[in-house]
Amino acid sequence: MERGQLGEIRPLFWQTDTSICRRSWCNIKNHDYKSPEHIIRQLVDIVSKNGCLLLNVAPRADGTIPEEQQEILLKIGNWLSRYGEAIYGTRPWVTYKEGPTDFPAGSFVDGQEIEFTPQDIRFTQKGDYLYAIFMNSPEENQLVIESLGADKPYSQDIKDVELLPQGEKLSWRREKEGLFIELRRKPEDKIFALRLKVR
Repeated sequence: MERGQLGEIRPLFWQTDTSICRRSWCNIKNHDYKSPEHIIRQLVDIVSKNGCLLLNVAPRADGTIPEEQQEILLKIGNWLSRYGEAIYGTRPWVTYKEGPTDFPAGSFVDGQEIEFTPQDIRFTQKGDYLYAIFMNSPEENQLVIESLGADKPYSQDIKDVELLPQGEKLSWRREKEGLFIELRRKPEDKIFALRLKVR
């Protein structure tokens, strides 16, 4: 998928190729750069659907990476150093998302910044863990994952809930309406992940 993504989980592994710049694949004057948050959210969404993201940068003629691009890449790398566990080596879960917001499906549709809500979540899994990646900061100190409500057909047998990257254990309760999780503090990052032990 060039400059876009699929709208659902695809059983076969797939790839998006896109650029850090909205208007070009190469070095031009007056670049219009995507924000690090936009690229991180796009990466999370793609991985939750069994895909990977190939990100293009636009070096100068002498091969150096412009400082603005370096800054964006470093911010993405810093996020991955904190939450990469929820990305690297993961597989899609039975549903890729919950919440009202989604990226448009198709090619050449990834240029616009999209406002995600605190209810927007993407899911990945690996080994004994399910990861819930929240696409925006919560407004309160309680998180709700409706997909893990006690009456959901694919609801997991949850053993533990932790806030990444430190692995801080969180209090939680499970009701028909969803899994309710109490935060002791607001997460340090706007886009953050929980690790749920399910086996």
